Amino acid sequence: MNKYIVVNQPDEWRFSTENLTVISSQEYLTNPQYSLLKKARIFNLCKDYSYQSKGYYVSLLAEARGHIAAPTVQNIVDLKDLKLVKIVSEEFDDIIQQSLKNIKSQDFVLSIYFGQNVAQKYKSLSAIFYKHFQVPFLRVKFNHTTKWNIQSIKAISESEVPLDHISSVHEFANQYFSKKRYDTPKLITSDFDLAILVNPNDPAPPSNPKALKKFIEVAEKMNIYAEIVEPKDLSRLSSFDALLIRQSTEVNNEAYTFARKAQQEGLAIVDYPNAILKCCNKVYMAEALENAHIATPKTIIIHKDNRDKALEFTGLPCVLKAPDSTFSFGVKKANSKEEYHTLVSKMLKESDLIIGQEYCPSDFDWRIGIIDDKPFFACKYYMAKGHWQIYNWSAHKKDDQDGNADCLPINEVPKKVLDMAIKSAKLMGKGLYGIDIKEVNKKLMVIEINDNPNIDFGVEDRFYGDLVYQEILLALKKRLE
Repeated sequence: MNKYIVVNQPDEWRFSTENLTVISSQEYLTNPQYSLLKKARIFNLCKDYSYQSKGYYVSLLAEARGHIAAPTVQNIVDLKDLKLVKIVSEEFDDIIQQSLKNIKSQDFVLSIYFGQNVAQKYKSLSAIFYKHFQVPFLRVKFNHTTKWNIQSIKAISESEVPLDHISSVHEFANQYFSKKRYDTPKLITSDFDLAILVNPNDPAPPSNPKALKKFIEVAEKMNIYAEIVEPKDLSRLSSFDALLIRQSTEVNNEAYTFARKAQQEGLAIVDYPNAILKCCNKVYMAEALENAHIATPKTIIIHKDNRDKALEFTGLPCVLKAPDSTFSFGVKKANSKEEYHTLVSKMLKESDLIIGQEYCPSDFDWRIGIIDDKPFFACKYYMAKGHWQIYNWSAHKKDDQDGNADCLPINEVPKKVLDMAIKSAKLMGKGLYGIDIKEVNKKLMVIEINDNPNIDFGVEDRFYGDLVYQEILLALKKRLE
């Protein structure tokens, strides 16, 4: 397997390693040759892993391309949430107290390089932190009150490594990069009490109140205890055995935090945090669909270096998508060059990469519901009144905010639509997905892979009724078994 170290400035890389290629983050993100690589391991040592930075996108696109990334996007996002860090650290509190018991000061900083520390006595503690967070350069700050507590944990760049640590880090790097296998945390499962996460202030909830009531009714018939929980109930999550997310999912909201805590504690989950990370980023989706040779509208990843050429590729009008746009929020249409440049300038201030697509008008989109690779409902979503999208959030009347929908049996959906939906869902792994597909000039193309798709009473369940809810609950039950 080819191994690559990705850094911001290759000429500033201080460690020489054999059988590895050091490249820049810009090169990895924008050079087509890296998109076509097979069987590659990407060691992402960028200076900054913040959300939607180049460091973030290196790991995200590595996963989209089928490369093995270290750290993963999930590792990167976990570090940003101190609540999650503390939840994970509770699992090895004993080793923290034992390792630090002889320190006299009230503060202590542990620097972890490729899973090791320059002091042998902190070897076990360093290894267990790395096993859970898998970030090559990690700095953990502790303080002591009645016992040792984690004050902060963050990724650092190689430029922050002290000079007197360089020789040790060089040795650790060579050991690390010469490995053939890398550890990943394992999960456990148990019995069945179900938490259904709902945010009462959700602007676009994926299930209406009648659907939530249905989930609870059907669960009771299946001998499953189900309870609605809200974002404020995170501390109660460990008392359940399974989590069903029925609020809008974003990388930076409580849905992801719930999913990660559930995963760390071994709960059965719909949706997995990895599905949230992948589906909530249109850049990942575009790369993954292209890599799998699944037809989409003409799509290009736009960055500061290609913004002028991108318009030549998509033509006008064109659709611009923020990476984390959901339910048509953050999706814009540019009808002129002036409008295009205005929108792109604004969107690139929020993210280093955005998506540009050709505009493909149609009367409706197929929505195929998939649970663990199995289609279980099918709808035709029509465009909102007088609008080019299914949702029109600027409509003055609430009834005009979304279009009508028809629900039909799976066996009446064209086989080529079902096959495309199943293939697309498999890119994201097991889970609950809604695949949006257009047919334009007799050509099928995937528009979106949605995690956490709508399950609304009277829409998605109109044909199959309770069976729609049963399929999701059975999937959770199978995870536990």
